[in-house]
Amino acid sequence: MRAKTKPKTKSKPGARTGGGRRRLLGFIVLLLGGSLALGFVSFANHVDAQRTPSSPPDADGIVVWTGPGGGRLETAARLLDEGLGERLLVSGVNPSLSDEALVELLGLSQEKSECCLDVDYAALDTRGNARETAQWAAALGYEHVLLVTSAYHMPRAGIEIGQEMGALQVTPIPVRADDNARWWRDKERFQRLFGEYGKYLLVAARGRGDGEAEREPVLPEEGLVEPEGAGAQ
Repeated sequence: MRAKTKPKTKSKPGARTGGGRRRLLGFIVLLLGGSLALGFVSFANHVDAQRTPSSPPDADGIVVWTGPGGGRLETAARLLDEGLGERLLVSGVNPSLSDEALVELLGLSQEKSECCLDVDYAALDTRGNARETAQWAAALGYEHVLLVTSAYHMPRAGIEIGQEMGALQVTPIPVRADDNARWWRDKERFQRLFGEYGKYLLVAARGRGDGEAEREPVLPEEGLVEPEGAGAQ
């Protein structure tokens, strides 16, 4: 007597399609995650490889963007003292900091600060730094500036200033306060770089806003040394 066999059940076409879509979505997520991870490693290694150049080129002016990370102000002041730029712009200064306190932090002589120091109190973030730098350079007719900021901040800074004033030649002067710390050995440094990498990707994806290419300089030359109201601290 022959044993009865159960008839084979056919899977529904919709079920096969749904499973394929989930596998494809999983593959895309995995691929995207891997690309982001490799991009971060490349970004972090690039930052760790940066060093302050020992012999920077001459430029029209020098710009330093304030923020976390020691050594920025001192480096910018040294470049000005060495005659590598005609003027120094300190961008993103806290309004609560007096001119006298800033000059002391820079370590500039009174003569140098009176003739060649410009202070920007308006910038609140990196995009603001780039905007004020572009306006300052355009107002003075500068075509080449030395840009001083922290090494981890430099990749994003380069994109921001390029979006504001692409014709401006920028020589990066990265500053590292922790030359011996490798990003994978230092939890705090890893977290800082990871956060900065996210900001870098957002800025790169954002691109230039409408109408920014037509922006005219708004800083009058006579107001470059001390913004109105800056002395009333």
